[in-house]
Amino acid sequence: MKRFEGQTVVITGGNKGIGYAMAERFAQEGARILMASIEEQVTEAAAKLAAATGASVEPVLCDVTRIDQVKALYDKAEELFGPVDVSIQNAGVITIAKIEDMTEKEWDLVLDVNTKGVFLCCQEAIRRMRASGKGGRLINTASGQARDGFIYTPHYAASKMGVVGITQSLAKEVALDNITVNAICPGIIVTEMWDYNDKVWGEMLGDYKPGELINSWVQEKIPMKRAGTGSDVAGLVAFLASRDADYITGQTINVDGGLIMS
Repeated sequence: MKRFEGQTVVITGGNKGIGYAMAERFAQEGARILMASIEEQVTEAAAKLAAATGASVEPVLCDVTRIDQVKALYDKAEELFGPVDVSIQNAGVITIAKIEDMTEKEWDLVLDVNTKGVFLCCQEAIRRMRASGKGGRLINTASGQARDGFIYTPHYAASKMGVVGITQSLAKEVALDNITVNAICPGIIVTEMWDYNDKVWGEMLGDYKPGELINSWVQEKIPMKRAGTGSDVAGLVAFLASRDADYITGQTINVDGGLIMS
């Protein structure tokens, strides 16, 4: 039996990388999906996933830093598929710069998308889940940097540590509404974001050719000796959204091959 047959799942940042892998997993397990992104390629990504899986996948252009667009996203979900059962706050951005070169604009962008965006989506999802009386699941994408801030990214580390705080606070507030709130901390995952990280950190930390820095970190720091995939992360998220995780809330779980153990 498909675990999410008939359920409505909203995924922000769903058109590529980890977000697309999550959408693919839920589609394979019977969910109806709202794939949200600020990027216009979301339409093509949704069509591709629908064709591959036969699932109902609806693309929505959404800037998660704007409350009007967030409200419109959840309106669309309810209009098309009914009450939202699972809301995954995955949209995120990163920039890398030395502290004296980092601009206020960079700081604001990363905190707005990664932290404010999570808050706004959680706020709207909770409002709808409470109104439906069905409860639901909220899953927030943090990062290994929520555990251990890395060089040249203080804004990103702050934003992801903020996601953990939001997760814990909301989990306490909505526990009696049959709503669970959890966060995940992906490590080095093969995505476009990590292509950027490898390039820019590689240039700043030494004379690394593309792929060399990430490979050295994988070999030196990860006991499993491999980078993760979107599917590795999607498996954890699907578990947290399932009935098997009914008694799990307020938790932040690493998915990183042992990079950070806690």
